[in-house]
Amino acid sequence: MNTSPPTAIVRGATVRFGDVQALDGIDLALTRGALTVVTGPNGAGKSTLLEVIAGTTPLTRGTVDRDGAVAFVPQRTALTPRLPLTASDMVAVGTWRRAGLWRRLSERMRGDIAEAMERLAVLDLAHRPFAALSGGQQQRVLIAQGLVGRADLLLLDEPTTAVDARSAELILDAVAAETARGATVACVSHDPRLIDTAAVVVPLDGGRIDQSIRDAGRGRPRCPA
Repeated sequence: MNTSPPTAIVRGATVRFGDVQALDGIDLALTRGALTVVTGPNGAGKSTLLEVIAGTTPLTRGTVDRDGAVAFVPQRTALTPRLPLTASDMVAVGTWRRAGLWRRLSERMRGDIAEAMERLAVLDLAHRPFAALSGGQQQRVLIAQGLVGRADLLLLDEPTTAVDARSAELILDAVAAETARGATVACVSHDPRLIDTAAVVVPLDGGRIDQSIRDAGRGRPRCPA
């Protein structure tokens, strides 16, 4: 069992959008060096939970404590489809926390960008417009953006959804490599390959953790005690 202190602790997370309650009192700890997968039906609050952990959606009530840097890769469909950036430009966005928003990229940073793109097999696409890439290629570029910052906490929203088999395998390999280096990874996903390798699976329904769902005998917790 991993006894490292958690990278993020969510206590009583509640989010309302007008009359809609997206999250209702979520308690969750994300363990360092482990993969947590959040599952559930459409509208369950999965993406909202990830956004709350990332700090991009404010809480109506509750707290989130984070230890270390965070990298958040939202769903591809959440991005403006005609961004006037190349694939390399998109990956470079992931260096802003380390390099600063307006500072010129150092040779080391350029090397890190190339390495992240090579890991996701998109280095040959570096100078192509991001908007001209296929869905699988765009997703791999965005994952490379998440990797290049070498964050302590990597959050991925549906990373393998609607991508080709090669892209999915590269993304799965990247997730495994990130946890192996000691990063905390949390994904929203229905992909059984991610679920089967997760240390923790969190089933959401109606903005709450569905405590009625058990682990079907794998001996792995569905959510932290």
